[in-house]
Amino acid sequence: MSIMVTTQSSDSYRHTIMVDEEHELITDMPKSMGGEGSAPEPHDYFDAALGACKALTVTHYARQHDIPLTGVSVEVSHDSSREKEGLYPMTAVLTLRGILTDEQRAELKRVADRCPLHKLMTQVEVSIETQLSQGPFSQ
Repeated sequence: MSIMVTTQSSDSYRHTIMVDEEHELITDMPKSMGGEGSAPEPHDYFDAALGACKALTVTHYARQHDIPLTGVSVEVSHDSSREKEGLYPMTAVLTLRGILTDEQRAELKRVADRCPLHKLMTQVEVSIETQLSQGPFSQ
C-alpha cells in the first residue's frame, strides 16, 4: 500500500492524500493554526481510523458468528491537552443496533477492543524513518 500526500497550493495548508492511487482524501490545518479548516486535520484521520477499525471489526465478527447486528456507530473523541507530555486519551462510544442479548453486546465490545488499530495504538512500538527524496526539485 502506498500513501502520497501532496501540496495543493503553495499559499495554503490544503493537501491531497492519495491512497493506492485509488482513493482521494483532503487534509487542512484548523483555522486556529492558520489553515482554512476546509478538511479534516491529521489528528481527525487518526481518530477516524480507530473508529472505522472498530466498526468494521465488529461488523465482520458479527457476520461470521451470526450475531443479528444491523448496524454500528462509533463516536471517537480525544483530549489533546497533554499530547506534548505523551498523553492522548481517547474515548470510543460504541452503539450497537439490532436485537442483541447482553452477552452478544458484551462480546462485540470485547471484539471492538481487539481491533487491529486499537492494538496498534496501544500495544505496538511504532518506529518511523523519514528519508529525503533524491528526485527532481521544482519551484
